[in-house]
Amino acid sequence: MVCHFLVRGRVQGVGFRWFVQREAAVLQLHGWVRNTEDGHVEVVASGDPAVLDAFRQVLHRGPRGSRVDAVVDHELDPNEGESLGAFSIEGAW
Repeated sequence: MVCHFLVRGRVQGVGFRWFVQREAAVLQLHGWVRNTEDGHVEVVASGDPAVLDAFRQVLHRGPRGSRVDAVVDHELDPNEGESLGAFSIEGAW
Protein backbone atom coordinates (compact mmCIF):
# COMPACT_ATOMS: atom_id res chain seq x y z
CA MET A 1 0.00 0.00 0.00
CA VAL A 2 1.25 3.51 -0.84
CA CYS A 3 -0.07 6.65 0.87
CA HIS A 4 0.44 10.38 0.43
CA PHE A 5 0.19 12.53 3.56
CA LEU A 6 0.06 16.30 3.92
CA VAL A 7 0.72 17.44 7.48
CA ARG A 8 -0.48 20.93 8.42
CA GLY A 9 0.35 22.99 11.48
CA ARG A 10 3.62 24.13 13.03
CA VAL A 11 5.66 21.46 11.31
CA GLN A 12 8.62 23.32 9.83
CA GLY A 13 11.61 24.40 11.89
CA VAL A 14 10.85 21.89 14.65
CA GLY A 15 12.66 18.75 13.42
CA PHE A 16 9.52 17.25 11.92
CA ARG A 17 11.20 15.74 8.83
CA TRP A 18 13.91 14.06 10.94
CA PHE A 19 11.25 12.75 13.33
CA VAL A 20 9.26 11.30 10.40
CA GLN A 21 12.35 9.75 8.83
CA ARG A 22 13.37 8.08 12.10
CA GLU A 23 9.87 6.74 12.82
CA ALA A 24 9.43 5.48 9.25
CA ALA A 25 12.78 3.66 9.46
CA VAL A 26 11.70 1.98 12.71
CA LEU A 27 8.50 0.85 10.98
CA GLN A 28 10.53 -0.31 7.94
CA LEU A 29 8.60 1.89 5.50
CA HIS A 30 9.88 3.08 2.14
CA GLY A 31 9.36 6.61 0.86
CA TRP A 32 10.27 10.21 1.55
CA VAL A 33 9.40 13.35 3.50
CA ARG A 34 9.87 17.00 2.50
CA ASN A 35 8.80 20.53 3.36
CA THR A 36 6.37 22.29 1.05
CA GLU A 37 6.66 25.91 0.00
CA ASP A 38 3.45 26.77 1.86
CA GLY A 39 4.69 25.64 5.28
CA HIS A 40 3.40 22.07 5.41
CA VAL A 41 5.19 18.72 5.35
CA GLU A 42 4.52 16.20 2.57
CA VAL A 43 5.11 12.47 2.99
CA VAL A 44 4.87 9.48 0.65
CA ALA A 45 5.15 6.11 2.38
CA SER A 46 4.88 2.51 1.24
CA GLY A 47 4.30 -0.50 3.43
CA ASP A 48 1.81 -2.87 5.01
CA PRO A 49 -1.64 -1.26 5.59
CA ALA A 50 -1.53 -1.93 9.35
CA VAL A 51 1.93 -0.35 9.60
CA LEU A 52 0.76 2.68 7.61
CA ASP A 53 -2.13 3.08 10.07
CA ALA A 54 0.39 3.17 12.92
CA PHE A 55 2.51 5.65 10.95
CA ARG A 56 -0.55 7.89 10.47
CA GLN A 57 -0.86 8.11 14.27
CA VAL A 58 2.84 9.03 14.50
CA LEU A 59 2.24 11.88 12.03
CA HIS A 60 -0.68 13.15 14.12
CA ARG A 61 1.54 13.18 17.22
CA GLY A 62 4.66 14.77 15.72
CA PRO A 63 7.82 15.62 17.66
CA ARG A 64 7.95 17.80 20.74
CA GLY A 65 7.75 21.43 19.70
CA SER A 66 5.46 20.77 16.76
CA ARG A 67 1.72 21.32 16.52
CA VAL A 68 -0.17 19.13 14.07
CA ASP A 69 -3.47 20.71 13.05
CA ALA A 70 -4.41 18.17 10.37
CA VAL A 71 -3.12 15.19 8.44
CA VAL A 72 -4.72 14.85 5.02
CA ASP A 73 -4.02 11.52 3.38
CA HIS A 74 -5.04 9.44 0.42
CA GLU A 75 -4.01 6.15 -1.08
CA LEU A 76 -1.89 6.17 -4.22
CA ASP A 77 -1.71 3.59 -6.97
CA PRO A 78 0.50 0.67 -5.82
CA ASN A 79 2.75 1.28 -8.85
CA GLU A 80 3.83 4.55 -7.21
CA GLY A 81 5.69 2.51 -4.59
CA GLU A 82 7.88 0.62 -7.02
CA SER A 83 10.48 3.39 -7.24
CA LEU A 84 10.56 4.15 -3.50
CA GLY A 85 13.73 3.23 -1.66
CA ALA A 86 14.80 3.48 1.95
CA PHE A 87 12.91 6.28 3.69
CA SER A 88 14.69 9.59 3.10
CA ILE A 89 14.44 13.31 3.65
CA GLU A 90 14.13 15.24 0.40
CA GLY A 91 15.34 18.80 0.11
CA ALA A 92 17.59 18.61 3.17
CA TRP A 93 20.92 20.36 2.92
